[in-house]
Amino acid sequence: MPSSLFILAQTVNVTWYLLPLAMIISLVYSASRFELPDRILRRAIWLFLQIIGFMGIVFAVLWVLSYKM
Repeated sequence: MPSSLFILAQTVNVTWYLLPLAMIISLVYSASRFELPDRILRRAIWLFLQIIGFMGIVFAVLWVLSYKM
């Protein structure tokens, strides 16, 4: 049983951890800045989209730069 968990841990791509991490960071940051729950959620969603968008742009730039390497 432990060997199957080890194999599963090796096959999971680390980049999938970026989505929940960005979501948690944006939610905690927004909760520390605002008091109203509606405003916290709206700001957290907007910040999450900005983080994911920025990471996507950086990924695209790095992918283009390393295309023929």
